[in-house]
Amino acid sequence: MTADLHCHTKLSDGALGIDDLLVIAKKSGITTLAITDHDCLAGTVRAKIIGERYGITVIPAVELSCTDQKRNSKAHLLCYFPDKPERLEGLCRRNSLLRKNAGKLMAIKVAQRYPVTPDFIVKCATGSTNLYKQHIMRALMEAGYTTTIFGELFDKLFSKDSPESVLVEAVYPTPQETLQEIHDAGGIAVLAHPGMYDNFELLDELIELGLDGVEVWHPKNTPEQQESLKKIAKTHKLVMTGGTDFHGAYNPEPIRIGDYGPDDDALAALLSYKARLRRKQKKLEAAAAAK
Repeated sequence: MTADLHCHTKLSDGALGIDDLLVIAKKSGITTLAITDHDCLAGTVRAKIIGERYGITVIPAVELSCTDQKRNSKAHLLCYFPDKPERLEGLCRRNSLLRKNAGKLMAIKVAQRYPVTPDFIVKCATGSTNLYKQHIMRALMEAGYTTTIFGELFDKLFSKDSPESVLVEAVYPTPQETLQEIHDAGGIAVLAHPGMYDNFELLDELIELGLDGVEVWHPKNTPEQQESLKKIAKTHKLVMTGGTDFHGAYNPEPIRIGDYGPDDDALAALLSYKARLRRKQKKLEAAAAAK
């Protein structure tokens, strides 16, 4: 059983549509896939139907943007198997609006320096529910100012330390608020790629609030961090997930679907997690009734 539980499509900041992503997954031997578009559940039903055609189990999922205000850093929470996904729609819309406003401001700044227009940049985001830095870079590629999405020009425009930065960062709900929203929707809450934003202190705090899992296998988690996360997960009985964070041509480094993912035991634990929670709840209710 081969799984990749963290992939993006054109609906957010990926380069591929759902159909193409699933074709590549099929030819790569993937049997279980989660499409985790940022703050977007729009492709869930379509992905499940197409996945069935290719013999791929598609897990309903979404990656939700957060701002860890205590540490002034980003954080992302993955939600898997929400029972009531409609309860996340409001959060997704709010996050999407925040991102869109930030993207428009960056597009205006770039259009003031380069011979592209904000409308042209928006065209480069066709198919997406939002406007991302990758789309701005795509416009600059089309205008002949770079041949790559990531590199010297990207760093100049979007690095916090660059004197020529046009970066505008949205302030999203806190991880604590987002964790509660996921649980209200009946979803499994997993802290994404702790190594990417150094979210290890946050991980400890979220565990105390009922976090369900942590993404262990990810390109931005070092081997040492992966081993540490495994120990934390075992100590606190968290589910362990993993994935490539696949964006196709919009990935900063070459990566293939399935290069990172959970082992069979971790995947089985995720798939059976809700059933185990229900059994535990029934036991607690029976014990309470017997008193």
